[in-house]
Formats: sequence, structure tokens, C-alpha cells
Amino acid sequence: MTARILIVDDIAANLRLLEAKLLADYYEVIPASSGPEALHAALTQLPDVVLLDVMMPGMDGFEVCRRLKADGRTQHIPIVMVTALTDSVERVRALEAGADDFLSKPVDDATLAARLRALLRVKQVQDAWRQRASTARELGLETPAEPETGMAGARALVFAETEEEVAAIAEILEQDAIEVQQVTQAQAAGDALAGGGFDLGVLALASEGGEVLRLASRLRANAATRDVPVLLIADATQKALVLRGFDLGANDHALRPLDPNELRARARNQIRRKRYQDRLRNELDRSLEMAVTDALTGLRNRRYVRRHLEALLRTDEVAVMLLDIDRFKSINDTHGHSVGDAALKEVAARLRHHLRAADVVARYGGEEFLAVLANASAANVMMVAERLREAIEIDPLRLDDNLSLPITLSIGVAVGGPGIPADDLVDQADRALYRAKQEGRNRACLAE
Repeated sequence: MTARILIVDDIAANLRLLEAKLLADYYEVIPASSGPEALHAALTQLPDVVLLDVMMPGMDGFEVCRRLKADGRTQHIPIVMVTALTDSVERVRALEAGADDFLSKPVDDATLAARLRALLRVKQVQDAWRQRASTARELGLETPAEPETGMAGARALVFAETEEEVAAIAEILEQDAIEVQQVTQAQAAGDALAGGGFDLGVLALASEGGEVLRLASRLRANAATRDVPVLLIADATQKALVLRGFDLGANDHALRPLDPNELRARARNQIRRKRYQDRLRNELDRSLEMAVTDALTGLRNRRYVRRHLEALLRTDEVAVMLLDIDRFKSINDTHGHSVGDAALKEVAARLRHHLRAADVVARYGGEEFLAVLANASAANVMMVAERLREAIEIDPLRLDDNLSLPITLSIGVAVGGPGIPADDLVDQADRALYRAKQEGRNRACLAE
């Protein structure tokens, strides 16, 4: 996995050593020897990960980290603080500044490689979501609200083999108002997480570690749990198991005996990242929905209904109805486009109400609508068309106390099976619609 790594250290020998290690693993390396130089490099070259020394003259690593996380252009770059300090207070301080992890000097090669792989996996996913979300914003689509920064409402599952350890971890997390579900069986933990709704999974390694690692692997293989962050709890002697856990998809770890403040800080960071990724996904889902939805009526648009019709015609008999509001131009000319828009929205609402959930109705263009009904015979679809026509005719559109606007529909119906091109079926319905117009409007005609 290649990536661009920014390494920051005020000691030249440390820079050269770390650079040599990363180059040997085929990473692109950007060296920086001070805080200001690191900030400039991060803004101009946008690395994938920052390895940041803590103890530097002038601007220390904590300040650099805070500034990078406060800038919208760099706040999503993972930061690993690297220092000779091993005090838990310093670890918590780094995590609170926004760091994603904390490595002690001298940096262990295997640990560094595993952490980089884990962080890069997450960043690649988030970069893809951010790119799609950015495209949606450029298209003018609405951006959802920023995720909550507080932990209220967050849910975590804690799994350990002993009730005592589960309870101890839960007590720490609940200090941040995190709702915790406690589990002591691996199968139950997997089932609960697969049920959804969790922002974090905390998995405590036993002496062998096999069950927890199998669970972590299973979570990453399941689409429903793939994005739930996993935080491992381990002994200092379980380094090999932790590294294996990172390769299987774990996101972070904390060592026994647990420092409550460190565990809380790591849990908060993982939950915030999960919420941010959920926000990006929701933003993409909304943009995709808007891309296939007519903005005025809320119905599907022409692009969507054509693709839907083509897909159905590969295997099923399909009926299409082309529906046109009679004398719509006169409505716009007489009452204005705002009344015309109101008429379109009201017709759309009635069509949607009187069709089955499995049927698709779309605004096809202007005052035309196209409905697609799967597995519908000609006789049945003509009955549906007549019901729709009556639903529009029977109740005039009432915009206010002074305006009651009668509206009618002309409808063309065509039925076809596998092998008929979608264009041909729509053309048949269009010719039937033309005949309905010629025969006096406010009627439905079946294609001959």
C-alpha cells in the first residue's frame, strides 16, 4: 500500500532513520524539521499520514497537531505522535490534541508498519466518501449538518471473557455518557454488532486471543459491521496479537492496566471518526437520491425510470403509462408558472397515492409523467389508468378560496415483454397518448 508520509522531527538523524525505513517500504516521504515547516508541507502537499515528533523547540508536536486538526484542509489526515515520552498523561494529551495514535521511541518497525496500514485503510475509505460528497456539493446539493462532537447518544459494545473486565471497561466509557452493552460471549458480541446501531466495538484479548481476532475479522467481512471501529484491549506481552489484529481490521488499541483517561480519549476519537464517515455516507446517499429525483414533484426523474424500465424488460412483461396534463400551457399562461408548478405537484401526489408501492412513476418531462408497472396485463393496466384519470378529474385543484382549477389527464398505455426495446414501448404509449388527445382528451387509450 503506497502513500505519502510526512515525517516531522527536529533531529536530523531521526529524520534520516525514519525516512530510510519508510522508503524501504515504498512510501513517498516528505521530511520536515520544525512545526512551521510541517504545517506548510501538510497544507501544500496533503500527505496521507503525519508522523509527528512531540518534543521540538518553538512549536511542539501538540500545537502542530491541534493546528492541523483545526484546519478543514488537513483535519482528516491521520496523525501519529512519535516521542520518547512514555507517561500516560502525555499519551492522553496527544490524543486530546487530535492524534490518532502514539508511538514511543525507538519506533518498532513492525508496530509502525501495522499502524500505517490500519490508518491508511481508513483514510482511503474516507477520502473516497469525501470526494463523492465534494462532487455533490459542487452540484449544489444540500450538505447535512456536522456530526455531534459530544458522546451523548453514542453506543459501544464491550466484549471480554470475564464479567469483571467487561464491567470495568463499561464504567470507564459511561463517564462520557456512552451507552454500553456488555457481552462475555464472542458469538453474542458478533450477533449484537451485526444488528447495527453501534459506534464502537471494544474487544478484550484473552491469553490466546483467537476468539477476538476471529470476531474482528468477521466484523470486517460483514457489510453491516464493516465500518464499526474496533478498539482492542491487550496486555503489553500481546504485541504480536495486536499487530495481527490491526492487519485484520482493528482500528486502535489500549494496554492493560487500563488508564481510564487514555481509554476514554481513544474511544472518543474512534466514535467521532465513525460519525464523520456516517455523515459522508449519508451525504452521498442523499446526493444519489437527488440525482434520480425530480426536484419539483419529488417523483423519480426521466433517467431513473428509463433505466428501471430497461431492467424490467430483460425478464418480465411490463406496462407503461404515459400521462399528460391536458391544456397545461393555458394554466401557465392564465395563472402563472407558480400555479402550474402547484398543479404538477398535486398531480404527482395523486399519482403516487393511487399506484402500488412496487410501481414507479416519474416526471418524464414538462407536464408528462411515465408510470411503469411490472407484471400487469393490458386489461388490468387499463383499469389502473382509468382509476388515475378519475382521481385527477374528480377533485379540482384548490389553491386558495378564490381559485379552483379543474385538471384532467390524457393517458397512453402500452404493454410489452422481454426482448422489446424500452424506446419502442414508450413510443407505443406515446402514440396511444396522441390518440387520446385527438379523441377529446381526459381519457386513456391502449396502444394498438
